[in-house]
Formats: sequence, structure tokens, C-alpha cells
Amino acid sequence: MQVTDVRIRKVAAEGKMKAIVSVTFDDEFVVHDIKIIEGQNGLFIAMPSRKMGEGDFRDIAHPINSETRNKIQDAIFVRYEQMNEEEEAQKPTEEAESGDASEAPEEEL
Repeated sequence: MQVTDVRIRKVAAEGKMKAIVSVTFDDEFVVHDIKIIEGQNGLFIAMPSRKMGEGDFRDIAHPINSETRNKIQDAIFVRYEQMNEEEEAQKPTEEAESGDASEAPEEEL
């Protein structure tokens, strides 16, 4: 089983949850609502879950072993870092485009 697509939606609100992810396997099966969370020891993923009657949460879908969990987590984090790098690369361009017009050099006639 291979991870063939990772789609990330960043969460705008400040807090521990950084993004919500959808992961596609073998171009045939997708799992939505995997969360990227900032924990005490760094980022980790939380599989989609549902609140049960007594307030406990139970995973709806999850990997059976740690090797598969690591494969999914690694694919998610690679894409998450790419996304962050792309955003950082766009910041100087956006700042330059939104700069004050009075700072622009005057044209000579």
C-alpha cells in the first residue's frame, strides 16, 4: 500500500491543531480528517475519530501497526513542510507587491 496523494488544509485559528489532512492510498482509497497537532514533543498526527457516549473518543480508521503509521505520518509531514516552504517563498513577493507606492522610484520624463 502506497500513499499516492496528501491534501492539507491549514487551520487559521491559533491553537494546537495546525491542519486537517486527506490521504489517498494506491489512488483507490481516501481517509479524511487526519489532524496535524502540535504536542509537547513536536508535531504528530491524530487519526479521524468520533466522540462516544461517555465522552471518550474512538478512532474511525487507523493503521494496524507502527510501520504503517510511520509511513502515513512521514508522507503527511513531507507535504506539510513543502507547503510551509512554499508559503515562506511567497511572502517576500507578496510584501513587495503590497509595498507603499510612495517608496517606488519616480519615473523620469
